[in-house]
Amino acid sequence: MLKLEGVSHSYRARSAHFDHGTHHVLDNVSLSLYRGETLGIIGRNGAGKTTILRLMAGIFKPGSGRIIRHPNASCALLSLGLGFQQELSGRDNAMLSAMLQGASRREAAAWLADICEFSELGQSFDEPVKTYSSGMRARLGFTTALMTRVDILLIDEVLSVGDARFKDKALAAMQERIGGDQTVVFVSHAEGQVRSLCDRVLWIEHGGVQAEGAPAEVLARYREVGQAGS
Repeated sequence: MLKLEGVSHSYRARSAHFDHGTHHVLDNVSLSLYRGETLGIIGRNGAGKTTILRLMAGIFKPGSGRIIRHPNASCALLSLGLGFQQELSGRDNAMLSAMLQGASRREAAAWLADICEFSELGQSFDEPVKTYSSGMRARLGFTTALMTRVDILLIDEVLSVGDARFKDKALAAMQERIGGDQTVVFVSHAEGQVRSLCDRVLWIEHGGVQAEGAPAEVLARYREVGQAGS
């Protein structure tokens, strides 16, 4: 469904700790995402996990290397507040988001009642998104992507936000969705979610892939390194 071939990415930074003011986030990273699988990406804060998702979504262009997406494959990135028009209501943002992901106006309108119900936003669904908490934005973004059925779903920590009951509900919905043919890339620090949702895990550190394989194996290696460094 999607492939990264020798992808490197960097950006200018003011800190003198970086190489001549350049922060090298990713260095020659290659990976493949297969139809119907859930690929987990783990790593410490600043390791480049969110950058990889934004490259996959086409928000960033790589400094070098290639990103190849299956022709006509739709893709949505769930990240807190990303892409929302702050002055518009949750309803209007859900409508726009669905249409940007390929739905017709009629299809998008037909999903609104289900999006409102699942997200549990109530009357806030018709209030401006700028009044939302981070948890409310996460629920809106997650639910809209869940209902609109994109080919590739990129999830950046969204399931870690909100009250415990909604987390369980969202996790159950994802497990049901993954049971079909949904293709997912899942970034999270929650090991339990990574273990239960993912078919394969990629560990990113120091700009490169440190390990790739079965969730239990990669998570164990990740924990060992973390404990050794503490």
